[in-house]
Amino acid sequence: MSVLLNELFHAARAAMKKTHSPYSHFPVGAALLTEKGQVFTGANIEVVSFPEGWCAETTALSHYVMGDGGKITDIVVVAERMDKITPCGGCRQRLAEFAGPQARLHLCDQTGIVETVPLGAIFPRGFSTEEIG
Repeated sequence: MSVLLNELFHAARAAMKKTHSPYSHFPVGAALLTEKGQVFTGANIEVVSFPEGWCAETTALSHYVMGDGGKITDIVVVAERMDKITPCGGCRQRLAEFAGPQARLHLCDQTGIVETVPLGAIFPRGFSTEEIG
């Protein structure tokens, strides 16, 4: 694993430590890497009106948008209690809109990245902006 991807994994783990998940007790962290080398992180945040909270990927995308974004090349998602977690359906759509099918999704265990797949492989038929334009 490259040094940069190892740092991205650790950024996602650090974000996971900031989760607010008192109801599910299922901490998740995410990190996005842009082609300019910017890293945007997020953790899941729950509210009592379950499931109205938001996922780690959504939080990371919020920081990405507010940070002027750029092309997302790599995505890391890590969960404390589940190896090789993938984004939920809603987050797959969000990521597809901002990252595109070619972005690399890195699946992790507790020690690092264990598998890499293109985002398009886990979300092959998402809505596209061309179809609704």
